[in-house]
Amino acid sequence: MTTDPNVFIVDDDDEVRAAIALLMESVGLDVRSYDSAQAFLEDFDPQRPGCLVLDVRMRGMSGLELQSHLAQQPLYPPIVIITGHGDVPMAVRAVQAGAIDFLEKPFNDQALLDAVHQALSVDEHRRGHALQRAEINRRLDRLTPREREILDQIIAGKRNKVIAYDLGISQSTVEAHRAKVMDKLGASSLSELMRLMFKHTKSDQENV
Repeated sequence: MTTDPNVFIVDDDDEVRAAIALLMESVGLDVRSYDSAQAFLEDFDPQRPGCLVLDVRMRGMSGLELQSHLAQQPLYPPIVIITGHGDVPMAVRAVQAGAIDFLEKPFNDQALLDAVHQALSVDEHRRGHALQRAEINRRLDRLTPREREILDQIIAGKRNKVIAYDLGISQSTVEAHRAKVMDKLGASSLSELMRLMFKHTKSDQENV
């Protein structure tokens, strides 16, 4: 997996595609260009960071159709839409569906660069959350069913003796399970445990 972000350019107009690629490369950005949505999908790797500069109206699969397809993926590059004057209503729909911005052709070079940098920043933020969520899930998967049950009770704010009563086990057993939960999740205190689970819950909500 490459660590450097790419600007993925999808446009069936050779001249537009080449001009955008030259502009991106002029500021040191890595570029991958595609003359169709299908060509992009054949090369698509969700683990590859970057953003997508996407034309709305193309032969074959349209930009909106590609956006809809990518939205089914757990992780995909943020999209900057480029469009002709007659395609503005479609571009607005794309933004309403989550695209970062749309620019009308012919567009200002700096406006496109600003939109791309914003999209790359969004991608970095999303990937940071995804890595954090994956790490927390990895730790949670190490818990036994009983330890997960204890964790749920702790998150609900219940004390050890209440948990013991609710689960029909001794308080010392609860304390032993609680210590294992803290160890497996890498939490040194109750407040740290609560922050960890808050991040996990927030990440899940953001990805609904």
